[in-house]
Formats: sequence, C-alpha cells, structure tokens
Amino acid sequence: MRLHAQTGSRKTAVATSALSLVAIAMVALTGCSPQSAAAGDNAKDGKTETETITIATLPTGDDPMAVNPIEALGELITAETGMEVEIVDAPDYLGVVEAVRADHVDIALMSAFPSALAVNTGEVDALMTWPGSPDPVSTCYVLEDSPITSVEELKGKTVAFADPGSSSGFFMPVHLLDSVGLERDVDYEAMFTGGHDRSAIAVKEGQVDAACTATMLMGMTGTDYFPFEEGETRAIGTSIPMDVSMAVIASQKMSDSKREALLEALPKVFVPENEKQLGVYAEAGIIGVEPTLEPERSIFQSLVNVAAVAGVDIADLK
Repeated sequence: MRLHAQTGSRKTAVATSALSLVAIAMVALTGCSPQSAAAGDNAKDGKTETETITIATLPTGDDPMAVNPIEALGELITAETGMEVEIVDAPDYLGVVEAVRADHVDIALMSAFPSALAVNTGEVDALMTWPGSPDPVSTCYVLEDSPITSVEELKGKTVAFADPGSSSGFFMPVHLLDSVGLERDVDYEAMFTGGHDRSAIAVKEGQVDAACTATMLMGMTGTDYFPFEEGETRAIGTSIPMDVSMAVIASQKMSDSKREALLEALPKVFVPENEKQLGVYAEAGIIGVEPTLEPERSIFQSLVNVAAVAGVDIADLK
C-alpha cells in the first residue's frame, strides 16, 4: 500500500465551471496521478498488472505513535480484493470531493453532509452508505427556570451554536428553527461559541437565551461536554434525524472490476472483528451495521435540504 501526503490551499467557495473544478482537484492533489496506476489489468512482459484502488482521505491526526486507521483500512481492502491500495491525503473536504469527481482517486469515506453535497452535484456516485440513527440529531435547550418553553419562542432571542461547520451544533438546529418560521440573524441572533461545551457555558452564564447541541450530549450531565446537573436544563425542541451517518463516495469513471470488487469487499471490512484496527472509523458507529450498496441519490435529499437552509456548501466543511 502506498501513501501520499499532499497539501493545498483551502477554497472559500465551490467552483462552478468544469475547468475550475479540475484546477481545484489538481491543487488539492498536486503531483498525484494514480489514474495511471489504476488503469486496469494491463498486459506487460506477458504478465497481468493488478489494478490499484486509490482512496482520498483527510489527515486523521498528528500523533506519530497512533495507528493510522486509513492505513488499516487500506490493508483490509487489499486482503479482501487482492488489489493494491494507494492512499492520498487531501487538505479538506473540497479537495477530497474534487479528486473523486475528477477521477484522480476512486473512492473516499466521508460523513453524511459532505457526502450528500458531493452526490448532489450529480458527478459523484454513492457506492455505499450506512443508516443514521432514528433519534433526533440535535436538541435546543434552556435553563430550567427560563420562561422559554418552545423553539417558536426563540424569536428575538440569542441562540448559541457550536461551530458553522457542525452538523449537530449548527446545520440540524438551524433547520429546526427554520421549520417553525424562524430565520437565522433575522428572527433570532446566532452566536458561534466554538464548541458544544462552550455553548453550554454560555447558557450557564446567561450570555445566551438558549443553545442547540448534539442530542447525545444532553445525557452526559456533569461532564465537560454538558456541565449541568440533572434538572438544571430543559429541552425545548429537537431536530429531524439524519438518514445517513457515513458514506463511501466513488468516481463515476472507476472501472467495473474495481467497483464490483469494492462492493463485495467493503461490507466484509467494516465488521466487529476489525473494530480495533479501524479506530476512529469504528467510533462512527458503522461497524457491524448493515450498509446500503449503491443507494439512490434520493437517500441524501433530507441532508441536502438541511444544508440549503443553513446556507452550507462543501467549501464550508473543513
């Protein structure tokens, strides 16, 4: 397995022309031409060259002692397919998506929102998806003694959000407020605190009227993630669930042999016995979960709708 670390400047908006899109991909993956290595089973000196599967990924961390799960993923895919795997680091989600779109790499494993926005371009396929939880992703809450009883009553108030790139701390709750007729920065003031824990502190100190956070954090009372005791806060509204948790996006120009090999191999890779090797991928809750192979584009529509309400595109997802 070969790994390449590349760098590139972060883009502020998704380019619209085909020429610009290709340029972005080339900047994100300068010097990388895996297409030549993955051209297919070619005859050379009487021998057959095995295809190479190329994967674009974001850097997973700087700890030199940590096992890189993308390396483990590559090794597991090689074991299942018999094909060599080449890993290419991209600087951000935009670089990943454009590398797949331009066929510089074959696949990428990404979270729900960047996958949805990528597939929505019509130029990238979803090879495989994992279902999201049926539970609400986000919850908006106030202090127990607040007079506010519903999200509708946040009109004219200040609401804390974690980060403009956060699914549970921004996209989903903004969609919730929009669903009751409240437009951001028109009907209420949005304050970005920089984290779910900081939003909680802002509520605790009376800097905001309410905060919206990941629903799962609401149960972590007395911790840094949710520094309240039981009964100190009260939920006033919850968002819709996310239909997709993670996805493998794929180049539309990938060879049929690689596509078929990956469709057979990937469900065998994300299984409980590989949980330790897959590290952060296992923490995403996709291990042992039945995936959907080659899903319809419509599976992402609710996420595309949420992104549109929040005014988010791929360049915003760092």
